[in-house]
Amino acid sequence: MRKLTYFIACSIDGFIGGPDGDASFMVPFVDEEFFAFLAAEYPETLPTHGRRPLGIDDLPNKRFDTIIQGRASYDLALKEGITSPYAHLREYVVSRTLTESPDANVEIISADLVGRVRALKAEDSALDIYLCGGSAVAGELIDEIDELVVKTYPVVLGTGMPMFGSGFQVSEFVQEGVRSFGNGIVVRTYDRKR
Repeated sequence: MRKLTYFIACSIDGFIGGPDGDASFMVPFVDEEFFAFLAAEYPETLPTHGRRPLGIDDLPNKRFDTIIQGRASYDLALKEGITSPYAHLREYVVSRTLTESPDANVEIISADLVGRVRALKAEDSALDIYLCGGSAVAGELIDEIDELVVKTYPVVLGTGMPMFGSGFQVSEFVQEGVRSFGNGIVVRTYDRKR
């Protein structure tokens, strides 16, 4: 069975963006060392439109062949005129308001998100599923998340969009690895405790 991995960037205090979801303050931390890590370990998490200018458009998918993202995350690309931000993956966008996909490569999930994710996890594939965000989608899928890869940036926001937009619930995970970078970013990997 394939894993659903929530691969997410956050502040020290656990926010993935400001109150409006803006996370542009994290971009300056993506220096040469951290970019090399992303390109080597998680190349498919870098959007298609940015891969060619970065010289990595020929890198094969290493961990994921499918992406699930929320409407707000997808809207960031749409505002730039990009209808398939992860064209190198099978793309799913969770939305109850977007009735028609603006791109043939993007499938809209408007109902039974958990059921759809369970079907994707049951598929026969050597690669896993990348949960890109956002907060509400992660909250709805918390019981389906098998792995967390948390990229913690050296900033404190005080308030903002939490990693999981859900009610109180204790979900245990086991730490599998930690990697620190010179710019202050720490990447922690956790597997769900079963």
